[in-house]
Amino acid sequence: MTLFSQPGSTISKRISEIRQTLPASVRLIAVTKQVSVDAMRAAYNAGIRDFGESRVQEADAKQKQLQDLTDVTWHLIGHLQTNKVQKALEQFQWIHSVDSLKLAQRLNQLAELLSRKPQILLQVKLLPDPNKYGWSISDLFNDLPALNKCEHLDIVGLMTIPPLGLNHQETATVFQQTRELADNINRQNQPRIQIRELSMGMSDDYLLAVQAGATMVRLGRALFGARMPQE
Repeated sequence: MTLFSQPGSTISKRISEIRQTLPASVRLIAVTKQVSVDAMRAAYNAGIRDFGESRVQEADAKQKQLQDLTDVTWHLIGHLQTNKVQKALEQFQWIHSVDSLKLAQRLNQLAELLSRKPQILLQVKLLPDPNKYGWSISDLFNDLPALNKCEHLDIVGLMTIPPLGLNHQETATVFQQTRELADNINRQNQPRIQIRELSMGMSDDYLLAVQAGATMVRLGRALFGARMPQE
C-alpha cells in the first residue's frame, strides 16, 4: 500500500481553513487512512490531536512510529471484525463503528479482561444501504436494554454515514434524524447509555452535519487531498 503525503505547509493551510468553519465545540478528527506518518506529523504540528483510522493493522504500524506524540487520541472509524476486538481495545480510546449487539458484547467482555473502558459510539443506518454497516432504528431500540448491560463500555454517542448519491437536503435530513434519534434514546431511561456525541459529517458534507448538531466530524480529503489508489 502506498501512503499518501502532501507538503506540510499545504496540510497546515487546509487545517486552518477548516477550523475557521467549525464551532469550537466540534472535534475535528483527521482521517488518516492511507496517509503517511510525515503528513500526520504535519497535521499534529498544525494542532490536530485526533486521528481516525479505518484498519487496526494500519493504525498499529503508524502508532509505533508516532509514540512520541503522547497527547494524541486515536479513533477507530472503520468496520471492526470481532476477531480484532482485542487489538482495537489496546490501540484506540474511541470506537465509532460499533454496529451490532454481538460486537458490543464482545467488546464489553474483553474490555473487562483488559481493564479498559473505551468510549463507544453506536453506528446507525437510517436509510437502507448495502454498502454500510449499522443498526436500523427499530433494531437499535430492541437492543438498548442489552446494550445497557455492557457495563465495561462507555456508550456516549452515535455515528452515521449517509448513503452515496443523496442530494444536500436528503443528506441534511439524515443528520437531523440522527440528532432526533439521540434525543429519543436519551429518553429511554437506560442509565449506561447517554448519547452526547454525534460523529457525522465527512469532507463533502460536514457543514450540513454541523448544522444538524454534529459534535465530531471526520475529515480526510479536505485536510490531506485525494488519496492514491491502493496497490
